[in-house]
Amino acid sequence: MNTPMNPATAAIHRSIEAVWRIESAKIIGALARMLRDVGLAEEMAQDALVTAMEKWPEAGVPDNPGAWLMTAAKHRALDWLRRGEMLDRTHEALGHETDLHHHVASAELSDAVDASIDADWAARRGEEEVADNLLRLIFTACHPVLSSEARVALTLRLLGGLSTDEIARAFLVPEATIAQRIVRAKRTLSEARVPFEVPRGAELAERMASVLAVVYLIYNEGYAATAGDDWMRPALCEEALRLGRILAELAPQEPEVHGLVALMEIQASRARARVGPHGEPILLLDQNRARWDQLLIRRGLAALERAAALGALGPYGLQGAIAACHARATTAPETDWVRIAALYDALAQLNPSPVVELNRAVAVSMAYGPAAGLEVVDTLLDEPSLKAYHLLPSVRGDFLAKLGRLVEAEAEFRRAAAMTRNQRERDLLLERADSCTRLSAPPLAP
Repeated sequence: MNTPMNPATAAIHRSIEAVWRIESAKIIGALARMLRDVGLAEEMAQDALVTAMEKWPEAGVPDNPGAWLMTAAKHRALDWLRRGEMLDRTHEALGHETDLHHHVASAELSDAVDASIDADWAARRGEEEVADNLLRLIFTACHPVLSSEARVALTLRLLGGLSTDEIARAFLVPEATIAQRIVRAKRTLSEARVPFEVPRGAELAERMASVLAVVYLIYNEGYAATAGDDWMRPALCEEALRLGRILAELAPQEPEVHGLVALMEIQASRARARVGPHGEPILLLDQNRARWDQLLIRRGLAALERAAALGALGPYGLQGAIAACHARATTAPETDWVRIAALYDALAQLNPSPVVELNRAVAVSMAYGPAAGLEVVDTLLDEPSLKAYHLLPSVRGDFLAKLGRLVEAEAEFRRAAAMTRNQRERDLLLERADSCTRLSAPPLAP
C-alpha cells in the first residue's frame, strides 16, 4: 500500500510537473542534438526529471528549475558518452556541431559541454540554439517515415510533455497502445537514421505540411472528439494552439503556419459557446456569439494578416479566412455566406477532397438555398472515402429537412447517428430525427 504524500512534497511535485511541461521539449531538443537519437534523449531527460523528484522535496525548488533540469540532463548524457556506449556513433556529429575534432579527448568534450550549459540559458546565441533545437525536434517527431497516429503521439510526448496516460485518456485508447506507438516511433526514427535537422530547400515544404497536419489533427480531436461522451476535449485544443504558436515563432516566414494558427485561434474562440450547460453540443448558427472570446478572434485575425502578407493563402490560410467570416459576423444572419462559398471554391481548387466538397455544399446551401446544397452533396453519395463518414448523411438530412422532405431527412439523421462514435453527437442527431418524425406525423383526428 502506498504511503500518502505529505502536502509540502505534493506541492513540490506539482511544481516539478509544471516545469517539466514547459521545459521538457527544450531539454529533449538539446540532448537530441548532442546524442543524435530522440529516444535516448528522452530517456536522459526523464532521468533528470526523476532526479528532481528525488532531490527537490528535500533541497527545495531551485531558483531556475529549467536550467537545473537542463544541466542534470546534459551531465547524464555526457556520462553516457564517456562510458563509450555511443562515442563512435556521435563523435563525428558532435564535432560538426561544436567544432571538435573526431578524436577529441573525453576531458575536452566534457569542458565543451559544460561550457555550453551556461550559454544555453544566458547568451543570445544560446536562445537561438534552443529555438533551433525545438524546430529540429518538431520536424523529427512529425517525420513522414512515421504513421499519422505515431506522429501525433510522439509530438504530444516530446513537445507537449504529456505522459503516456494523458495521451491515452485524451484519445480514449488503452495506455499500452499509446506506449507501443511511442516506442515503435522512436525505434523507427533510430533505424531509419532520421537526421536531427530542419529540412532545407524543396523538402521543407513537404515536411512542413506533415508538421502542420499533425498539429491540426491534435486540434481537431479536441475541437470535435471522434468518440466518447464529450463533444470537446479542451486540453487537446490548448496543446495544439500552444504548438502552433511556438511554430509560428520558430518559422515566421512560413505563411501556412500563420494560416493554421489563425484557423485554430478563431475556432477556439467559440469554445464556451459550443457546449450547453449539460455538455450538449450547440451548433454554429445557434451559438450565443457574445460568448465568443474576442481576444482569440483578434489574435486569429492578426495571424491571418501575417499569412496574407507572406503571399497567396494556402489551404490553412483559406480555412482561416472562412473562420474569419464567421468571426466578423456579430449575428448568424450577418454571415457573408457568398464569400464563404467563394473561399470554399478556391479551397477546392487548391486542395480538392471529398470533405472539402462536403463543407462547400454547406456554404452553397446557406448562400443559394438547400436545393443547391443538396445538388452538391448528391454528387458525393458514391464517394468511397465518405461511406462511413457520418457528416455526409447528417448534412444531407439537414438539407432535406429544410426542403420539407422530412421522412427522408429522418432516415438520414438516424443513419448518421448510427455511424458516429461520439455520444453527444449521436444524441443530437437522434433528437433531430425525432423532430422530423413529429413534424411529419399526420395530425390527430379531432
